[in-house]
Amino acid sequence: MSIPPNFQFTQGNLQDYVDCPRRFQLRHLLQRAWPAPQAEPLAEMERRMELGQAFHRLIHQHTIGISEEVLARTISAPELTRWWHNYLTAPPPNLPTTLRHAEIVLATPLSDHRLVAKYDLLAVEPGQRLVIVDWKTSRHRPAPSALENRLQTRIYRYLLVKAGVPLNQGQPVSPEQVEMIYWFADYPRQPAHLPYSTGQFTVDEDFLLNLITEIEGRDEAVWPLTPDESRCRFCPYRSLCERNVSAATPSEVEDELNWPAFDLDLDLEQIAEIAF
Repeated sequence: MSIPPNFQFTQGNLQDYVDCPRRFQLRHLLQRAWPAPQAEPLAEMERRMELGQAFHRLIHQHTIGISEEVLARTISAPELTRWWHNYLTAPPPNLPTTLRHAEIVLATPLSDHRLVAKYDLLAVEPGQRLVIVDWKTSRHRPAPSALENRLQTRIYRYLLVKAGVPLNQGQPVSPEQVEMIYWFADYPRQPAHLPYSTGQFTVDEDFLLNLITEIEGRDEAVWPLTPDESRCRFCPYRSLCERNVSAATPSEVEDELNWPAFDLDLDLEQIAEIAF
């Protein structure tokens, strides 16, 4: 099974491939629906996911100019009230103020396909700093090493260097100008700051090119299953694959889903892209 020529790679589908090639094939190529719940009890997981989405909407609305007072009147859930208070009283410190882009999408060609990412917030001082801010509502704060190695971190920083020229007054973006900040709604005074470097950019580019080349070269009818069956606890295809493992808890899945694993259905005219 080959990759369609218009297929777009994202941190979500690449993370799926790294976790399990078969999951990538089922979810993103075959687009196979499967009724197994991703967590049990399902209602609690759905509630937490909806709260996370609502929090992102609040920050987006605030960033584009809707007042705190108006937004506060839309909040009723206790968790959302706490997160909103934390955001207002302890936002990420020392962000550039010249340009703020919320929910912006960037893309760049990579191999014969496109690499695409949607950013919660880009704060830019053209010619100096480009800071990625990602809002997280997970109950646990991952270790810095786990954040550094996460595909979201690697792809978001790499892609900003490749596709950030229009945001940087038309000048090439140096990796040293880029920083990524994870801001945790339940740990507002403990954001994770992850600077970038030319060396890491080179490592990331080689890794991503090799990963996509591997995916493009697969021609099996059934792609390999992950050897790590603990990953199957987060996967709705576990019964289809005859992996006899129990579903993860809502808390575990919530932590996993805070790293967006979805395809982006995008209008290509809305995507900032750097040309070869």
